[in-house]
Amino acid sequence: MKFARAAMAAGLLAACACQTASAATGNVLFNGTITATCTITINSNGTMTVSSNLQSLSSHNAGGSAGSAQVDTTGGVSLSVDPVTTTTVPASDMTATTWTPTFATSGAQTIAETGTATALTVPGTSTVAVNLAGTKSGTNRFSAGNYQATVTLRCE
Repeated sequence: MKFARAAMAAGLLAACACQTASAATGNVLFNGTITATCTITINSNGTMTVSSNLQSLSSHNAGGSAGSAQVDTTGGVSLSVDPVTTTTVPASDMTATTWTPTFATSGAQTIAETGTATALTVPGTSTVAVNLAGTKSGTNRFSAGNYQATVTLRCE
């Protein structure tokens, strides 16, 4: 009886060995969505200097320098500068100042200096130069003392 069982098991094993397994495949899909986005990293603050006629305080004047920022974007966003709302001026400066912020970019996208919102259509990294000019009109002049203004660079 033992022998018969062993022979039957061997026969079944031999029968199974002749059959091949059937192959199967399946596709796994992957989806992802990237929304239009950007990040801003401030590299350096700017410096304003006064003109010889004392009517312009600007990063464009001799000795002045633009602020610098890095913008990383997917494209599909707009870059702009907000109007200046935060300033600190000496108490002796009592006349109106018109503040004009501008920016220009180089890198993934080149934008000539402007104060107008501009589309960033190309993905990548751009360096932004941010400038600020304060001007006095008529016979008004800048007073001695420390001046500070904040320019908000916006990417949305």
